[in-house]
Amino acid sequence: MKCPHCLESFFEDKSSFHQLGADNDGSWLIFKYKCPSCWRWNFTLKLNIANAVGVGSKEFMVWPKAITRTPLPKEVPDKYADDYKEACLVLPDSPKASAALSRRCLQLLLRDEFKVNPSNLDGEIQEVIDSRKLPTYISDAIDAVRIIGNFAAHPLKSTKTGEILPVEPGEAEWQLTVLESVFDFCFVSPEKLKQRKTALNQKLADAGKPPMK
Repeated sequence: MKCPHCLESFFEDKSSFHQLGADNDGSWLIFKYKCPSCWRWNFTLKLNIANAVGVGSKEFMVWPKAITRTPLPKEVPDKYADDYKEACLVLPDSPKASAALSRRCLQLLLRDEFKVNPSNLDGEIQEVIDSRKLPTYISDAIDAVRIIGNFAAHPLKSTKTGEILPVEPGEAEWQLTVLESVFDFCFVSPEKLKQRKTALNQKLADAGKPPMK
């Protein structure tokens, strides 16, 4: 099992539980376990149900509220990372709110990093695709935002990106995946390439050779 905080594996058999009591819904317990990698607590609420229908149980992750996605690299600026992280946080409770945050973040990315002319999200997506500034796989992924989101049936998703609107199955999750791809293209990969180039130039300098241009 993976820790919801750091996504590193841990052993659940080290968990402990406490009986909270019973009510008309059933018997309540809370399980806790601390990840040996990040040393953070995880809490799960469990409800044991016994009635005329049979015996069953339900589990609710209390903290963190859901398994996180891969942590964002430090290269992603806070103005984008904050919206992304909040979209991840609210996803289990409200895919609509998560999708709204992701749309707003995507629009900000297109305007600030690709200098598209401010219009609606649909038009801005088309402009960045037509500019050919992105690899095909990212262009296709961004284009799928409006296809999966069914912008034709829900034009407010394009004109008012922050609105809490109905979402299609998988739409909110897909928008997070698209943001991760754009973050990697805009911020992460260039920084990694810069670091490798610097390291290579140092080796060339040590060998008495000219640096890469």
